Amino acid sequence: MEHHADLIVLGAGQSGLATAALAPRHGFARALVLESADQVGGSWPRYYDSLTLFSPARYSSLPGMRFPGDGDRYPTRDEVVDYLRAYARRLDADIRTSTTVTSVQPRDGAWMVCTEDGAEFTARAVVAATGAFRSPYTPVVPGCEEFAGQSLHAADYRTSEPFTGRRVVVVGGGNSAVQIAAELGVVAETTLASRRPIGWVKQRPLGRDIHWWLRRTGFDIAPLSRMLERVPVSVLDDGRYRRALDTHGIERREMFARLTPDGVVWADGAEEPVGTVIWATGYRLTYPYLNGSGVLDTDGRPRHHGGIATVPGLGFVGIEFQRSFSSNTLRGVGRDAAHVLSRLSRSR
Repeated sequence: MEHHADLIVLGAGQSGLATAALAPRHGFARALVLESADQVGGSWPRYYDSLTLFSPARYSSLPGMRFPGDGDRYPTRDEVVDYLRAYARRLDADIRTSTTVTSVQPRDGAWMVCTEDGAEFTARAVVAATGAFRSPYTPVVPGCEEFAGQSLHAADYRTSEPFTGRRVVVVGGGNSAVQIAAELGVVAETTLASRRPIGWVKQRPLGRDIHWWLRRTGFDIAPLSRMLERVPVSVLDDGRYRRALDTHGIERREMFARLTPDGVVWADGAEEPVGTVIWATGYRLTYPYLNGSGVLDTDGRPRHHGGIATVPGLGFVGIEFQRSFSSNTLRGVGRDAAHVLSRLSRSR
């Protein structure tokens, strides 16, 4: 049986929920939100236990609902999950969890959305808000198939306890790599491997959180997406993580040249036994349900301009640097959602 909706939103994480919240303001009476997980929250419930936001609570809100508590604190993962679930309960939207979308295709001037359980939905407009954290990226390095130790992506890391007493290399130079390495250093011999030195950025320059400066200068919302994609990865720190690396003797080394069955060969040729490699190497955008829709390029990346797809009636929210520095953040997805919904509304 086929069901029709004004707007279908794919994903019930921060991007999808912000889109659903703003939909009525743009003429979409009530959004239908389809989420593959059994609860709302997107990728947040699956992040490592100790994750802490680098943006204060006052700069971590979705449209229409302030993040609760002290605005100057840095919320934890579980606080973000609780916030997103409370936000979802307030929405006038039809949110269906445990619903995996398998295909989204244009049909007769509308979109046909098919799910794993055989349901079919049509809508004049669809927003793909499944985010940038669906597909963990692990680079292929020489010897990776020979390595007999434990190899896992940061997406599968939860806590340091299972690695107690082990020799661990964390690969990556961003916030997650540094946070995980700092935590592991308490219980394991840990090295941080990256292709370039860590780009430390002060969390509170001149006594103000950097997000205050980003907002004050307008850089947070400046349309600099193409330029920002080329900016090297940096790590925001108020001093605690740098101190943790020093305190626990966590060395930053140039990325290893290859893996061996027992460990790694460093760039200088030194070979060392290693029990675990954790890849904090980011994610890749993937939209498998859009295969054959005409909106993906040959590498599977979406063809879009600021979130507006090259095929009418389709938009994206939740892409890093989609329109600005703050795209794909709690504070920024609302702006991108409003932009996309406005354009989709005009094209109906």
